[in-house]
Amino acid sequence: MKAGAPGIERLRQLYDPNYVRRVDSFEDAPVQVCLETRMLGASAGTGVATYARTLAACLPAAGASLLLLSDQAPGEAPCFTRLGRWLAATRTGARVAAAQDPGGEEMPVQWAACDLFREAHVFFNLHRRLLPVEFTRPPQVMHWTYPLPLYARGARNLYTVHDLIPLTDPELTSISPARHAAVLGEIACHAHRLVTVSETVRRQAVERLALGEERVVNTWQALDAPLQVDPPLPPGLRSGCYFLFCGRVEARKNLDRLAAAHAASGTALPLVVVGPQVPGEARLEATLRACPALIRVPWVPRAELLGMMRRARALLFPSLAEGFGLPIVEAMALGCPVLASDIEAAVEVAGDAALLVDPRAPDEIAAGIRRLDGDDILCARLRAAGFTRSRMFTQELYARRLGALYADALAA
Repeated sequence: MKAGAPGIERLRQLYDPNYVRRVDSFEDAPVQVCLETRMLGASAGTGVATYARTLAACLPAAGASLLLLSDQAPGEAPCFTRLGRWLAATRTGARVAAAQDPGGEEMPVQWAACDLFREAHVFFNLHRRLLPVEFTRPPQVMHWTYPLPLYARGARNLYTVHDLIPLTDPELTSISPARHAAVLGEIACHAHRLVTVSETVRRQAVERLALGEERVVNTWQALDAPLQVDPPLPPGLRSGCYFLFCGRVEARKNLDRLAAAHAASGTALPLVVVGPQVPGEARLEATLRACPALIRVPWVPRAELLGMMRRARALLFPSLAEGFGLPIVEAMALGCPVLASDIEAAVEVAGDAALLVDPRAPDEIAAGIRRLDGDDILCARLRAAGFTRSRMFTQELYARRLGALYADALAA
């Protein structure tokens, strides 16, 4: 369908579950959506990187073609040193994104601007405004998968805000709340819409940034937990005989209380903590490694992580603050019972399909662990409820929400 087709027909197709649009070329696509590669190339262990990859994978089903904006041309080394980046950021004009050779029919059209993503942060620190990017032929929609201090001229700019933790719980993050608020304020001035991953974050964005309700759209997140032949478990682990935590090992994940609660619960099952080491969290790492019943695994490939989650007794995720809580949904879809915090975002995502506890009460976490350890009927109920709840977050439903989002961007 051409971009000028009647809007009512476009919306009908977006909400028709049997409609699948095949994008044959850049010119023929109903919506050209450009993503920045910063999060697509980020660490596989981060939720934001998973979000970006899943978003990119769902674009064709949303009736969109995927275009990419990179901070370096294919095959080129990084452009600037730290000093060079600072000097480059003193220029006040727009940066030009140069068109790249697509390299074949299967490759998305791509633009590159040298060191763009890191320079944008320096630019904002110097000028307190977003760095503009110009295209010789701008995409219709520029969907920033993270609130970067950038905007694309000539495009509808959408920004995904994953959480407002630097503003709501500044003690749980090293991000400056004042700077983060300033970046979000400037983004709100240029954004067609802010996109959130939960109703919790949508409400917080409306209130904290003083935005109209129509300016902030919640699309939730989509699952990427495919059926697979699970790899063998790490040595020493047996199916159903361990508890699992996965995620960044940082203060807001509440791992010090979780480790203490696990020790106090009396369970004989070990707690396996899988997640990347985070700079500045050496004391937390030392605390975890001192726990005799805790197994610390810094990283495993995605397929192995899914296999470990599928075969765990339960996922323990008593986080202090979340924007969505992707491991909760992943575990439910894989048939793994979940213990989660009773914080707003986790309650919204988990519904009645998880055992909810006060994350600041170690005794309550410990009691939850004991229940999961000894109550097979409870685990079976949570497993069944989790399967049902996870259907809210399928890629098919997510693609339809994206389609409506982009139709709105083009209609305005």
